[in-house]
Amino acid sequence: MEKLLKGIVKFRETDFKEHRELFGKLSKEQNPHTLFIGCSDSRLIPNLITRTLPGELFVIRNIANIVPPYRDSEEYLATTSAIEYAVNILNVGNIVVCGHSNCGGCKSLYASEDELKALPHTRKWLELAAKVKDQVLAKVSEEEVDKREWMTEQANTVEQLKNLLTYPFIREKVQQKTLSIAAWYYIIETGEVFIYNTQSALFELAN
Repeated sequence: MEKLLKGIVKFRETDFKEHRELFGKLSKEQNPHTLFIGCSDSRLIPNLITRTLPGELFVIRNIANIVPPYRDSEEYLATTSAIEYAVNILNVGNIVVCGHSNCGGCKSLYASEDELKALPHTRKWLELAAKVKDQVLAKVSEEEVDKREWMTEQANTVEQLKNLLTYPFIREKVQQKTLSIAAWYYIIETGEVFIYNTQSALFELAN
C-alpha cells in the first residue's frame, strides 16, 4: 500500500502538473474515441501500448477479454452495460478487443474441475469461451501446449468480435460504417501487437 500512496503523491506533483490543462478539459465530460476491451492481466496496460492520454480510451477489463453475447436480462451485467454505454452514450468510433500472450484465463480453459474448485465464478465465466476451446482442440492436441496456448488466445479474441455483432446497436453501426471493430493480439515479451485481418483470417504485425 505504501508504494501506491507514494505513487499518487508523485502523480499529483509531476504527471498531473504536466497535463493540467487536459485534466481541466476532462473535468466536465469525456469523449473517448475508442472502447478498449482487454484482459484484466496486470501486464496489459491499454494506454501504455497505444500511447494514448486520459480521455481517449473507454476501457473494459475482465478475465480473458470476453464479450458475453447480447441478451436481455434482469441480472447485473457489467461488461454488457459498459459496452452499451460506450457505444450508445459516448458514441465511440472504434472497438478493440485485445488478447495477449501467456493469458491465464485462456490457459484455465484446459484446467481440470479439481483445479478450478476454488474458483467457481471464474469457471462459470469461462464457460463463455467453451466454443473457443472446442475450435482449438479440433486442430491441435492437448499435448501441444505452447501451440494450443497461442491458438486459444488468438481464437478467443476473434470470437469476441463475433459476439460484439450480436449486439443490435453495434451491428447496425458497423453496417452503417460509423463504428469499426478490431481484434488485437499483444505479445508481452516483445511489445508487438498483431491485428486480425478479416480478409485473410490471419493476425498481422501492426506497423
